[in-house]
Amino acid sequence: METAQAPAGSIVVGVDGSSAADLALDWAVRQAVLEHRPLTVVHAAHLLGTNGLAWLDTTGIDDGRLLDNLRVGGYDVLSDATARAHSSEPELVVHEVLSASDPRTALLELAAEATAVIVGSRGRGPVSSLLLGSVSVAVSKNAWCPVVVVRPGDSDIPRQGILVGVDGTQHSRPAVEFAYQMAALRSLPLTVVHCFWDAAHLTSAERDVPDHEAGLEDLRRLLSDAVSETRKKFPDVQDHLQLMRGFSDQRLVQASQVMDLMVVGSHRSGSVEKFAFGSIASTVAEHARCSVAVVPSM
Repeated sequence: METAQAPAGSIVVGVDGSSAADLALDWAVRQAVLEHRPLTVVHAAHLLGTNGLAWLDTTGIDDGRLLDNLRVGGYDVLSDATARAHSSEPELVVHEVLSASDPRTALLELAAEATAVIVGSRGRGPVSSLLLGSVSVAVSKNAWCPVVVVRPGDSDIPRQGILVGVDGTQHSRPAVEFAYQMAALRSLPLTVVHCFWDAAHLTSAERDVPDHEAGLEDLRRLLSDAVSETRKKFPDVQDHLQLMRGFSDQRLVQASQVMDLMVVGSHRSGSVEKFAFGSIASTVAEHARCSVAVVPSM
């Protein structure tokens, strides 16, 4: 059904007919079913804004007809997305939103009432890291709900479930809660990681700290405290607490090569910098080799 905005609590996914968007849609469909929520598919048929239309007038192009074509094309994209969703989940309630805004603006506006926003990544070829498209970057930086950037997985690599990074502060709590929820819903194991700098072991090849290594009781207590309350809510989740040596962003990106999903918290600070994006979350979202969930600390 077509609506002007996403119903409160729905799973919102951006679609544009691309293969990246199809992957995001499939992920969002499964998430909506697992959470028993409606799905909102969003397409933004944006055309340059008022100044752009004025420029088109000077060229003799019929901007009215062009806008009509964009709308028709947008409805086709939404219809195809709904059909794809219903092909696997016929009973799923799907809402369609066609926006005339920039895609980033459209998704951020809908994120205000959404449970989560799902977007596709846009790879730029076989380079050393997978760079995100501008829509994925903007939405994951600025949304006030969790944003999942869906990447294609390498089917030849065995996956090890979900990983969440914690820093021992209250900012990690929403990310930990989200990670446990995803692990429970998707029946995946969960690894909870805290990274720390250790100059004494700078040249060591062993960066994952063995559980039996002595002298790190305070850090192990930090990890345990970070998950103690959430563990009680999700007793069936198979979790493992892991200390890692090294810079958090580098270690998390390395670990992403064998994970199904990475979960990172984004730290937003104060009214002046309310759209600040933590450097760790930014690096992981930009360079991880698997799907990434960015969870705001609020």
